[in-house]
Amino acid sequence: MFGLGMPELIIILVIIVIIFGAGKLPEIGSGLGKGIKNFKKATKEEEEKKEIDDDNKE
Repeated sequence: MFGLGMPELIIILVIIVIIFGAGKLPEIGSGLGKGIKNFKKATKEEEEKKEIDDDNKE
């Protein structure tokens, strides 16, 4: 993948838990999930607009 194995991922997770605390992790995960969902929605809408514009040009 990116040269990250399981030990590296565990170390990164431990650092995140130390920085943010275990109580904040669900909030961070939720916010990240919503951000990804909104990004996918926006890109899908843009593709649909482009298809509509292409159909109207023909």
